[in-house]
Amino acid sequence: MTQQHYYHGVGRRKSAIAQVRLYTHPGEVMVNGKPVEVAFPWAPWREDVLQPLKVTETFGKYSIEAKVTGGGNTSRAGAVRHGIARALVVLDEQLRKPLRQHGLLTRDSRVKESKKYGLVRARKAKQYSKR
Repeated sequence: MTQQHYYHGVGRRKSAIAQVRLYTHPGEVMVNGKPVEVAFPWAPWREDVLQPLKVTETFGKYSIEAKVTGGGNTSRAGAVRHGIARALVVLDEQLRKPLRQHGLLTRDSRVKESKKYGLVRARKAKQYSKR
């Protein structure tokens, strides 16, 4: 069994968590064992996932495997993007500046607001009836 060297990055968005492995040999981007085109069929999701590679001009130079759990498609794409950006920084510290300038290293901390008692959702109230 041969050991392959990889760089690791964990990405998070909403309730999705992505564990990303970045291998130094050229290859494709795999998400949960599927190519990125199958895992994220809608083009904006794919663009979101591949944005760190395009910003750093490293598209096609590395092979990427990502395992994503939780969340929906948009938050999964955001989590993979965050994980790829973090793995690229571990690989080469010089890539930190362009990734930071495009906001790819900052975790998007927006999550669903919790429900309040007496309300339908976090802020929606039942219709008020005066009479």
